[in-house]
Parts: sequence; structure tokens; C-alpha cells
Amino acid sequence: MLLKPNIKLDRITDITPDMLQKRNITALILDVDNTLSTHHGMKLCDGLGEWLEKMRDNKIKLLILSNSKKKRVEPFAKKINLDFISLGLKPLFTGYVRCLKRLGEKKKNVAIVGDQIFTDVLGGNFCGITTILLTPIKPETSLRFRIKRKLEKVVYRIYRIEKTEV
Repeated sequence: MLLKPNIKLDRITDITPDMLQKRNITALILDVDNTLSTHHGMKLCDGLGEWLEKMRDNKIKLLILSNSKKKRVEPFAKKINLDFISLGLKPLFTGYVRCLKRLGEKKKNVAIVGDQIFTDVLGGNFCGITTILLTPIKPETSLRFRIKRKLEKVVYRIYRIEKTEV
């Protein structure tokens, strides 16, 4: 069940401190593209600023893990005042281990939040951390992503992935 998320939500702002506290999650690893902003965009998704403030107020640690290069991730991370790890090599173990060390948290208290089954969910499940899959903010147009999203639809059907009631 490495491809099945623990939690499925529509958007980042659906994640609440109460939901995290019930699951003993004290830190979130965040993807950027199609999770916090559109793919390669710099505009924050609706409500992100307020959501970040709410997470900080509730002492939830936040760290960005992206497969993108530093030149893409750094300006976005600075814009929202978050630390980041670029070239994370998701779904490989290494980026997640680096995040756990930087956050100073145990796997059982951390969740990865992202929009892709074959990177965010697969890597998080492989590492033994909670996985939160979000609906992509905006569909990508490249052939690579169109193929990946078609394969994800098959996974959705096989595992009967549906929105989690919070």
C-alpha cells in the first residue's frame, strides 16, 4: 500500500491544527508545486498566508521539500519565510531523512503534504511518515505530467482513494 495516502484532502488549507494534534503530528514537510502554488508559480494559493500563520501559532514546524532546483524553491520559500530543501529526490529516502534531521522530529510525528502519488505519497510511505495527498491546484500541461496523472487515476481506483473526513 505504498501508493495509498493516509489522508486525502482538496487543499492545504483543509489541514487544521486540531486534525494534526489528534494524530500527534508536530511537523509538516511541504511540497511547493501544485501544493502551495501552481506549478512553477510564485503566487500563494488562496488562504495560504493565514494558514501558515495558524500553523505557526500552534507550534507546527514547517519545512519545504521540493524536487525543483534551488533557484525555483528559494525565492518562494523566502516569500513565505520557510526553510527548504531543494533537489529532494522524492520519492527516494534521502530528502525525507534530511527533513527529519532538520526538523528534529521522529517519523511518527511528521507528515508529508503534496499533490503527487508517485513522489510525495510513495516517498513518505516508504519512509514511514504520514502522507497527506492534496488535489493539484492546477493541472499541468506537459506530456510527462499528463501521463503521470493518468497513472495516478488508476491508483485512485485500485485503492479507492477518496477525500478524508476531517
